[in-house]
Amino acid sequence: MTEQHSHQFERGTDGPKVILVGVDGSDTSMRATAYAAGLARRQKALLAIVYVQPVMAAGAALGAPVAATTDAIAENLVTEIREATERLKGIFELRWEFHTFRGDPYNGLVKAADELKADAVVVGASEQAGHRFVGSVAVKLVRAGRWPVTVVP
Repeated sequence: MTEQHSHQFERGTDGPKVILVGVDGSDTSMRATAYAAGLARRQKALLAIVYVQPVMAAGAALGAPVAATTDAIAENLVTEIREATERLKGIFELRWEFHTFRGDPYNGLVKAADELKADAVVVGASEQAGHRFVGSVAVKLVRAGRWPVTVVP
């Protein structure tokens, strides 16, 4: 290995070290989290659970408590995940971290995957009918072609 390449990050060479899962509280995102947790446990990888808080400038301009609402969602997700982890303690051991990013879901997950050096990304399938025609976050992540992406129904 040359000096130039010794510091470069290399994804997935010895199996995944970081598996990122996007959560938003939907049923599909919670199934994606369960699936990603199983992968992380079997691979002895870190599970990076990421919630992307939407930035709604229009809502904030109208005085809507957007930040407080999305903070509460993040806190509820962390509580649910901690409770599930406690229930499984002693049965399954899993290393996990919870991260919050701000922005639209696609760009937030891309930023998270880059910053956390994710080897793989897991997301739930969109529950919105229009996404079948316009494109979902999952489709955009797959098209980006930067990580293996698993879409959980």
